[in-house]
This record gives sequence, C-alpha cells and structure tokens, in this order.
Amino acid sequence: MRVRIFESRLIAAVLTALWTLTAGLVLLVYQPGGPVDQLVGLASLVPIVISVCALRWPPTARGIRAFAGMVWLGLGSTLLLIPSIAGILSQLLAGGRQTLLPSSESAYPWVLALAGTSLYAGLGLAERTLGPRSPRAVRLRRAALIAVLFTAFSGSFFTSVAIANEVALRDRPSVASPFGPTRPNRQPPACNGAVRAGHTARISLSLSADVDGRSLGSVELSGIRSEGDLRWMAEVATSRNFGQFGAARVGDAAWVKRPGAPWERADAASLDDRTVDRRLMEVALSAGNRAVAEEHGLEFVEGAPARHCRVAVDGRTFAAAVPELAWFAPVPDVHRWRGQLDFWVFADSEIGQVSGALNGEAAGLGTNGIQGTVRLTITASDRDQVVVIEPPAT
Repeated sequence: MRVRIFESRLIAAVLTALWTLTAGLVLLVYQPGGPVDQLVGLASLVPIVISVCALRWPPTARGIRAFAGMVWLGLGSTLLLIPSIAGILSQLLAGGRQTLLPSSESAYPWVLALAGTSLYAGLGLAERTLGPRSPRAVRLRRAALIAVLFTAFSGSFFTSVAIANEVALRDRPSVASPFGPTRPNRQPPACNGAVRAGHTARISLSLSADVDGRSLGSVELSGIRSEGDLRWMAEVATSRNFGQFGAARVGDAAWVKRPGAPWERADAASLDDRTVDRRLMEVALSAGNRAVAEEHGLEFVEGAPARHCRVAVDGRTFAAAVPELAWFAPVPDVHRWRGQLDFWVFADSEIGQVSGALNGEAAGLGTNGIQGTVRLTITASDRDQVVVIEPPAT
C-alpha cells in the first residue's frame, strides 16, 4: 500500500507542476493590457489548489483494476496538459495574441484535464472524509460530486474573468494598428474565405532550425514589398551560410547581395519566389489548401481583430513557399516532413501574420541526427500603405 500511495503522490506532483507552469505562463506572459489581467492570472492558480489536495491526500485503491484505472485517470490528465501547455506557450509568445479561450476546440482539452485532476483529487478527499473501509459506491459518488464542484468553480471562475477581460479589450477603442483595421464591429472573413496578401507591406521573416535540440542557426529578414517589387536584407547565421544577404527588384530590374560583396545585377525572374508573405500566400495558403483550415477563434493582434486559422503543410509545399530554407541546406530534402501553419486573417481580408513548424528526419537538412525541426514566423504589417522602393546603390 505504501508503494501505491507513493505512486499516487508522484502523479499528483506531476499534475501540480504542470498546473503551476500553466499559471506561471498566464501570470508572467499574458499581459494584453486589459483591466483584469492580474485577476486572470490569479484565476489560473485555482487548479493548483485542486492538485495540491491530491498531493496531500492521494487516492488509493486496494484492487488491481481499480488502482490501474485511477493511475490512468491521472496519466490521462497529464497527457492532456502537456500539449495544451505547449499550445498556450506558442500562443502567448507568437506576438500580440491576447485570447486565452479563442474557441471550443482550444478549450476542451483544458476542461478535460481540469475534470480529470478534480476527480483524481476527489477520490482522495472522498477516501479521507468517508474512510478507506466505506462502501466503494458511496466513495465514488462523493468523489464525483467533489469533482463536479471543483471543475465548475475553477472553470467558471477562470472563464468569466478571461472573457470579461477580452470583452473589455474588444470594446476599448484603438487608434491604429500596424496589422489592420481596429474597428471591432467588422469581422474578419472565414479561414477558407476570400483572403489575400496585401498589395504593399512591411515584411519580416524569422526562420530557425535544429536537429535533436542542437541549433543549426537562424535567419532574420526584414524589408518592404509593393506587389512584385521588393527590397529586403537578411541576417543569416546558419551552419552553412553566414553573413548579410539581400534582394531588390524594381520593375524589370533586380539586384542581389551576398556576404562580403556589393549589390550586383540579377535576373528579375530569379526573385519571383522571394516575395516572402506573397509567396507563402500563393503556395502554402492558396484557396485549395485553406479549404479545410481549422478555425481557432477571433483574437486581437496589437489592437486589430483577427481570425486565427491553422492548416497542415507537407515538406514539399513548405520548401516551395519558404525558399529561404536553402540557407540551411543547399537542396533541402524535406518531402517526408510534416507540420502546420497558423495564420491570422484581419478585417481587411488580408493575412498579416503566420507562424508554424515543420519536422522530419534530420537527413533532410543534410546533417546527422534523428529529428529536424524548422520554425517560421512571418509578419506583413502596414499593409496597403504607400511605399517607395529605391534601387540599391551599386
């Protein structure tokens, strides 16, 4: 019995650690500027109290099958929490995102994890209050009642303050946003609707890669685009390339820059795939690819309402949409890689932000290892503004 108590406490300790990590993320990272930001953070502490109850009074069971079911209950809650925490971490760090409960698709894993944690704690509290020799049916009814009360209180408290905070942000007037219109009464189009890249945009791209956690470097690109004309500079620091690269195109004239060399003339057609956000839109976020896009609700990105969407992407499509991947491998062989792209559609029917990840066998990047991962973030801000692209001095 002592071994079972130890195992039950170990599961409760893991649950407590995961809920604490979640609360820490909300308290420290969730800062959209709403009137009750701190109250949202405090509401996220309630599940910690529930899991601490399970740690203090761990559930036990004398039967083998009953104990196995109890263990699977705790493990199931843990398995729900781990990917959910990864999702909220990427959500909070993606830049400007404010909505913690954008849709039922995003919320239901948290509800299930909270209910599982509450039932796990309820089993221990029922045994504590009724005694280990009380009838099993009575203990189960008491545990279920405790779980319902814990889940209802914690879930409703957090949901109410989070939604109240987001409603206050929605109603707060915003003068301007670099990502799009700020009028909250104008809804962004559907994920599979008529969306486009901006005619002009201030573009940025961040690309990084690693193999089994070992970094292969990063790319930081920034510039401007006007339809097919463009000018950008990229700071490249990868295991195969190092230095400052650049590209510019004005009409039928084009130039490229390589590390340690001045700008030189190039064929204008060679930059057709270097329009960054426009290229990604044409290849990876075409109407066909967005036909089955997941919708993750409405959010605010730096004051501009946006619809958060997600599509699956394969390696061939990703490599064609992001030719900058060649800075990590001359000929990346990622046809067996798989990943996803999150994109945000704003009220002007334009995509202003994309973030995603792709992973697969490390050999695809021409290096030794087991699994390679590529992460991407693209922004297109100040869209449809008047821009003038000057040719570089040669």
